[in-house]
Amino acid sequence: MTAKPLTGIRVLTLEQFGAGPYGTMFLAELGAEVIKIEAPEGDPSRHVGPYKLGPADSEYFQAWNLGKKSVTLDIKSADGRRQFEALVRTADCVVNNLRGTQPARLGIDYASLGPLKPSIVCLHISAYGRANERADWPGYDFLMQAEAGLMELTGDPEGAPTRVGVSLIDSMSGLTGIVGLLSCLLRARTTGQGCDVETCLYDVAMHQLTYPGVWYLNEGDVSPRVPRSAHLSLAPVQTFPTKDGWIFIMCMTQKFWLSLAKAMDREELLGDARFVDPNSRAVHRAALTEALDPTFRTRTTDEWLATFNGLLPAAPVHRLDQALDSSFARATGMVSTVPHPAKGKLRVLANPIRIDGERPAQAACAPLGADNDSLFNESDSPLNENDSLLGKRT
Repeated sequence: MTAKPLTGIRVLTLEQFGAGPYGTMFLAELGAEVIKIEAPEGDPSRHVGPYKLGPADSEYFQAWNLGKKSVTLDIKSADGRRQFEALVRTADCVVNNLRGTQPARLGIDYASLGPLKPSIVCLHISAYGRANERADWPGYDFLMQAEAGLMELTGDPEGAPTRVGVSLIDSMSGLTGIVGLLSCLLRARTTGQGCDVETCLYDVAMHQLTYPGVWYLNEGDVSPRVPRSAHLSLAPVQTFPTKDGWIFIMCMTQKFWLSLAKAMDREELLGDARFVDPNSRAVHRAALTEALDPTFRTRTTDEWLATFNGLLPAAPVHRLDQALDSSFARATGMVSTVPHPAKGKLRVLANPIRIDGERPAQAACAPLGADNDSLFNESDSPLNENDSLLGKRT
């Protein structure tokens, strides 16, 4: 990829752990120069084990921060503030994922930075927002899954409420924030007017309630947890046990149900009034599961996938290692390798975006403070007439 789409955009980010870093990692991999401004001890996630890559680096940290530069800076000090403001004058946007009231206190919101550069866009990703009774509350992904009702929609009905196995709300909040940021950057490019743009983990978690949320708001329907990770209103859309594992079947349409029954040589089920349409099958899901389970157990997952190929949506239920080591993951290039000063070669997850069929090239995040000299020397130099409306181009 000769020219990434965000080449020439400079992003300053004051961030830690998940939501902010995940979003700005996309900016970096799409070509933006993302400068991670860290305290002298670094982003706390640099120190998260168990797999360390040196005194201030870890595989956990790199998973959220690929492609970024790093400077260490105390913006509360006079010298640190001067250096920060010099960088702001060369930047297009400033990102943070601090508690809601902190950006104003630290002077990293638009009210503080707009006078330095009117086109600057300030993205705020907090736990609960910047202007409510919880603005100063700390908050993390798993708490949002709990409070937004997502844990009560996840897991077996007879078990405990269950969170998603990864920090999905962090990732979604980061990407939601980046959508807002890029939208405002487009406007700033046209008008020269920057702004504050924000989102928060709580709002994003609530937004993930989607149709169960709309059902409750309009019909008073409180969606329950259902067995086998099944869909709330369509069937069969769930897991089934095979001879050697599990398979997930998604008969989202009547056509797929007809194909499933025929492929399994269970066409007698098509005449059963309980299974005549998707909603009826959902009402009688337990009976349908009992009818299909013995047949699914007669073949391996791979054998069923071969049978269903091209007929209906189905997927194996993988463990983490099976997912990453699968031939399809290798064939699609979802695992890549970046050079790393301590590890040599660090295997990472590839960017899921393709541009003209090609995934963006990746790099490890710089060591803590590695870019101090080059960036602070640059920021001490006066801007010149070639510096554009949206910042000094690199």
